[in-house]
Amino acid sequence: MSKYQVVRYTSDFYSQWNLFVEGAKNATFMLHRDFMEYHADRFEDFSLLFFKKNSLVSIMPLNRVNDTVFSHQGLSYGGLVLSKKSTLKDALKTFEAILWFLKDLGIKTVILKPVPRIYNTLPSDEIDYVLFKLKAELFRKDITTVVHQFSVSRIKSLNRQRNLKKGRDLGLVVKETDCFEDFWSQILIPNLKAKFNVSPVHSLEEITLLKKSFPNHIRQFNAYHEDDIVAGITIFETENVAHAQYISKHPIKNFDGGLDVILDYLINKVYKNKRFFDFGISNEGEGQFINDGLQSWKESFGGRSVSHDFYNINVDNCKLLENVFV
Repeated sequence: MSKYQVVRYTSDFYSQWNLFVEGAKNATFMLHRDFMEYHADRFEDFSLLFFKKNSLVSIMPLNRVNDTVFSHQGLSYGGLVLSKKSTLKDALKTFEAILWFLKDLGIKTVILKPVPRIYNTLPSDEIDYVLFKLKAELFRKDITTVVHQFSVSRIKSLNRQRNLKKGRDLGLVVKETDCFEDFWSQILIPNLKAKFNVSPVHSLEEITLLKKSFPNHIRQFNAYHEDDIVAGITIFETENVAHAQYISKHPIKNFDGGLDVILDYLINKVYKNKRFFDFGISNEGEGQFINDGLQSWKESFGGRSVSHDFYNINVDNCKLLENVFV
């Protein structure tokens, strides 16, 4: 093996890939192969590994469509994943080598969506510098709303306080469950169908399978009134962030305070020591518009904005990463 080598992922690298993800400074369980491959039939995987002197330095989850590769379209984020030991030079060399590798295969474009900073366990802005040098085009910016759990200035609105009191006065009870069926069938699927004419990103079978693979990372919390479910929140939990993947309340049993009692329980008890509680994005139209009501509702819990960025990279610009160090 030469000093630097780019290798396409195969199942032979399964254990090595997953071990690297566990120790990376900008990765979460969603980059584990078991998460990536639950919908492998939908994408042509084109993930890459970068070796330096036989040591794995970085990975890049990708899928291919014609002459374009994407930060895996089955994931919320991806980009260049670096080890805790990776240096700025490692990031530059990795990206340069990967782009030359892709160029030789006839790939014209890379669509990159880096892991948002709130998920990083160490600073990873090497990637931002690489994107600057490559003249990457920022073509989409989604806004997610997060509560900074350690902020002493966090404010919850009067509406939230009133709704929380209503929920408590109704005797709503929050329970964690390993079963997703009630929330999916009675609340989530009907709501998404009625409001947006879409289905959840994950089917009931898929989320159940993922829960079995990642029992400590995927959790379901429901609110009940006299044993009837009235609201629910599905959490994807990582080292720094509790991300609300799905938030929904019953379309008919519209008890005020159902979501408030769950969110109060999650933010102030279950995840009080997490750095961030992430409500997810409020964008529509590929990032061009903000759902005002949804954004205001999330901000009423003390949430503030963090961006998810999407970049278009011209593979021919790989030469711009040469001779950076002087």
